[in-house]
Amino acid sequence: MTTASISNKKPMILMIILFLLFVAGLGATKYYQITSAMAANAHSGPPPQAITTIKVTESSWADEISTVGTLSPSQGVMLSAEEDGNVVKIGFESGAEVKKGDLLVQIDTSVEEAQLQSAQARLELARINLKRVQGLYTKSAMSESSLNNAVSEAKAAEGDANAIKAIIERKTIYAPFDGRTGIRVVNLGQYLQKGTPIVPLHQIDLMYLDFSIPQQNLSLLHVGQEVEFSVDVYEEKIFKGIITAIDTEVNEATRNFKVQATVQNADKKLRPGIFANIRILYGDKKSVMAIPASSINYAPYGDSVYVVTKIKAPDGSEFEGVKQQFVQLGASRGDQIIVASGLVIGEEIATSGIFKLGPDFPVIINNSVQPGNERNPKPEDA
Repeated sequence: MTTASISNKKPMILMIILFLLFVAGLGATKYYQITSAMAANAHSGPPPQAITTIKVTESSWADEISTVGTLSPSQGVMLSAEEDGNVVKIGFESGAEVKKGDLLVQIDTSVEEAQLQSAQARLELARINLKRVQGLYTKSAMSESSLNNAVSEAKAAEGDANAIKAIIERKTIYAPFDGRTGIRVVNLGQYLQKGTPIVPLHQIDLMYLDFSIPQQNLSLLHVGQEVEFSVDVYEEKIFKGIITAIDTEVNEATRNFKVQATVQNADKKLRPGIFANIRILYGDKKSVMAIPASSINYAPYGDSVYVVTKIKAPDGSEFEGVKQQFVQLGASRGDQIIVASGLVIGEEIATSGIFKLGPDFPVIINNSVQPGNERNPKPEDA
C-alpha cells in the first residue's frame, strides 16, 4: 500500500471514530436521564388523585320489595251507543263531574215514540177486549179458548209496547255511576251505529293499584298491608295504599302472582293508567351501615372500598392517602348498599374516582359535587 492511499483513508477513520464517540456520549446522556427519572419517580410515588368522600354512618333500614304497577279506576267504562241513530242532545262537557242518572247523550227516538203510541193503542184495545171476554166467560157466554186468545193478545200487545220502550231507553244514555267524564268523541247531529264509543267515564276518588310479585315473596304479603309508591307526574310526593286483594293463583309462565291495593284519591290527582314505582316494607327496622354503591370496587377476588387515612412516606413524612379495605356486602336499594362487615362507623371512604386508586395512593379530597346517595332516587337520578 502506497503512502498516498494511507493518507487518503485517515480522514475517513477519523470521522468514524468521532461518530462512535458521539453515539456513546448520547447514549450515556439518555441513560443518565432515564435512571434519574426512575429514581425520582421511585422516591415521589404516584401523583395525588382527586376523589370525593363520605363518612360511614349508621342508618335505619327495613326490608322491602320493589316493583312497578299501574293505577286503574275503582269503576270505569267506555260508554257507547246501544242503538243506531242521530245524536239530538249532549248533556255533558268533556272532563266534567257527573252524578249517577245524569243524562249524557240522547239519540233521536221520534220514530220509536210514534211506534210506541201505536203499540199502546193496540194494548189498550186488547185490554178492553180481554175485560169483555172475561165478563162473558163468567156468564158462560164465551168459551175458554176465546178467553185464552184474548189473554194472549193482551200480553203480546204489552210485550210490543215494552220492546219499543226498551229501544227508547237504550237511545237515552245516562251516567251509570258518579264519576268524571273523559273527552267525548261524538258531536251533535252525528249518526251513531251500535257500539260506537261516546265517552269514557271513570270513578277516580277511589283507585286500584295493580302489580305483580314473584312467587317467593308470597309469604311476605297480606291483606291490609301498606304500600308506598311514587309517580313521575308528582316527583316529590309519596302516595300510600292498602293491599285489599291477592290473587288465588300464580301465573305458570312468569311465576308471579297479582296483587291489588286500594288508594284514596280524594284530591283526584292520580289518573287511570299512570305508571307507579312501588315499595312494600316488611319486617322490623334494623341499624345498618349503608354507603354509596359508587364507592365499591368490585373484583373477582373480593369487593373492597378505599378508606382515607394518613400514610407514612419512605422518608418518614406523612401524607393523606387511601388503604384498600375488603368488605362483605348486603342488600342494595337505590344508590345505596349495605356493608355487613369490614368497615367501622366514622371511617371516611372514597365515593368516586376509585378506578384510579390503589393501596397507599395519595389523594386530594374535593366534595363540592357528590355522587348519588339516595335510598329512593328519582328515575332521572338513579
